[in-house]
Amino acid sequence: QVQLVESGGGLVQPGGSLRLSCAASGFTFSSYPMSWYRQAPGKERELVASITSGGDSTYYSASVKGRFTMSRDNAKNTVYLQMNSLKPEDTAVYYCYVYRLRNYWGQGTQVTVSS
Repeated sequence: QVQLVESGGGLVQPGGSLRLSCAASGFTFSSYPMSWYRQAPGKERELVASITSGGDSTYYSASVKGRFTMSRDNAKNTVYLQMNSLKPEDTAVYYCYVYRLRNYWGQGTQVTVSS
């Protein structure tokens, strides 16, 4: 069965950096685009970034473009989200996502940006 396990969240000061990881299993990872979403308290879940199956192309939401970088290592079945210049408005639970016949989400990892 498909499993997505996020890690790397935590508390960071504004302007700081974090690197999230998502370890995937249960499917042919290298064949599927992957995405990161986030959900802040009281808000809807939103798409943050996506990457093609081969990792050659990425998409970023306007709110994170230029600050976040998504990458993947198909040999390790893992995607990453490098988050730099973090702002308080980046505070949210971050989720790894893949569509394989249906939507699959990880359990999420909390990112809190606060001084």
